[in-house]
Amino acid sequence: MSESTGKTQRVIVMGVSGCGKTSVGERLAEALDGRFIDGDHYHSTTSVEKMSRGEPLDDDDRAGWLARLAELVREGRDNRETVVIGCSALKREYRDVLRGGDDALCFVHLAGTREVLLERLKARQDHFFKGEAMLDSQLATLEAPGEGEAVTVNIDASLDDVVALSVQGLVRGDTEHAS
Repeated sequence: MSESTGKTQRVIVMGVSGCGKTSVGERLAEALDGRFIDGDHYHSTTSVEKMSRGEPLDDDDRAGWLARLAELVREGRDNRETVVIGCSALKREYRDVLRGGDDALCFVHLAGTREVLLERLKARQDHFFKGEAMLDSQLATLEAPGEGEAVTVNIDASLDDVVALSVQGLVRGDTEHAS
């Protein structure tokens, strides 16, 4: 059970590659006394190979991956466990698939400019996501969460601040911008 909210919850930390889903997700899980799951570990070998070649994924590539992540959300709910999952969740329809695991699923959208994201991607080591073209593809695919759908946090801040704003938004049930 989360010390911050007094209840268990399932949270998806979402956004395009380079926004900090893993770093924020790990710290957020810790703050909520929960478990972090890196959604990237659940991509198929074919999808990882495709991304490693600089090819963007399409809806068909993501379908099985999203279904598996929804199962993990459902398992967290059924086990009354706080679970934080890092997952791009770029489109509303993807978020709807994930909500199939728990209709009370919360989203934290990590938002940033292309320049900040590109700088972060260039600094990353040992990750299969490669290239400016793939970032541009994700930015073009991203359907920013609508009003009331997510806590949106600007990533142009320190990791501590981004995590704190995320926790505050979740605790308050604030699904507006927490920047």
